[in-house]
Amino acid sequence: MYYQVLFSQQENGVASITLNRQEALHSLNDQMLDAIGKQLMEWERNDQVKLIVLKGAGTKGLCAGGDIKTLYKARSSQEAMEKAVQFFQREYEVDELVYSYSKPIIACLDGIVMGGGVGLSYGADYRIVTEKTKWAMPEMNIGFFPDVGAAYFLNRAPGYTGRYLALTASILKAEDVIYSRAADDYMTRDTLEKFLAYLEEIDWHQLSVDDTLQKAVEQFAAKPPQPSQLKDVQEEIDLHFSKATVEEIVDSLQNSETDFARKTRDTILSKSPSSVKVTLKQLIKGEGKSLSSCLDEDFTIAKNFLLHDDFYEGIRSVLIDKDHEPEYKYQNLSEVSDETVRSFFVDRNPAEIK
Repeated sequence: MYYQVLFSQQENGVASITLNRQEALHSLNDQMLDAIGKQLMEWERNDQVKLIVLKGAGTKGLCAGGDIKTLYKARSSQEAMEKAVQFFQREYEVDELVYSYSKPIIACLDGIVMGGGVGLSYGADYRIVTEKTKWAMPEMNIGFFPDVGAAYFLNRAPGYTGRYLALTASILKAEDVIYSRAADDYMTRDTLEKFLAYLEEIDWHQLSVDDTLQKAVEQFAAKPPQPSQLKDVQEEIDLHFSKATVEEIVDSLQNSETDFARKTRDTILSKSPSSVKVTLKQLIKGEGKSLSSCLDEDFTIAKNFLLHDDFYEGIRSVLIDKDHEPEYKYQNLSEVSDETVRSFFVDRNPAEIK
């Protein structure tokens, strides 16, 4: 299955990782993650590789996330459950590897970049968005939680923007991705192609890689054509999402008469109550913690969601039957007790998950 990821290494020192599972919008599976992890470790030791480009084949996007349909099978057997646990473990290992990588990684956030795609690319040194970028942490839509280190990187967004993005699963365009600190530079899709071609023309063995790459990015990058819409509502976001509980956030939104507050409240209440409450606690606990600590916490929470009926109901409604009418076990926020929320943060041995 390694054809689902394409690797190349040029004589000039440029290597590339191209996600090539186009029929699934490059959704990540075990084989892809294994291949990426092994190749990155090999290139780390290879002096002939000077920088790496991460991109998606075709024009639809970099990566739509993890292969959720495969995770849906987890409750069918012990073997499937163990594979699901292994998937999360491997995914988080590869994400952390990207963060700590010693050579520059350029992530092309062109088109759809969501969930696992965000986790894979967030730690890259240069994250380039285009006019086609659609960025999101959409896990709330399937009764899950924003994992892949989200408690680390969403807390780095301005104010309480990260909480807003997590609880609403909002889709962002280029200017808002940059404002949220999830991307560094903007190029049009055509310019990005020219930039990547330019990198192929340089002999990276003869130059200072960091300085030359920085200058190349500056040469091709531009300001996004539109101002950030998130910036315009930052004060509102901070007012509401600074609250300590989901109930307080909803009440605060309810007491506001703006269109933003009304739409945001309705959006949150349309999500799985257990997912919303677990996610807020996850983000609060993750404040000031390292990436490694947040990923460890994600692994604990993910294993508990694999035992949670509402996770599978969320997947069914969105990806299996596609009726978008989930019948969650927990229908209202009041039904999700503090004890239930705390249970998602109790670590389990994979062998105990059945």
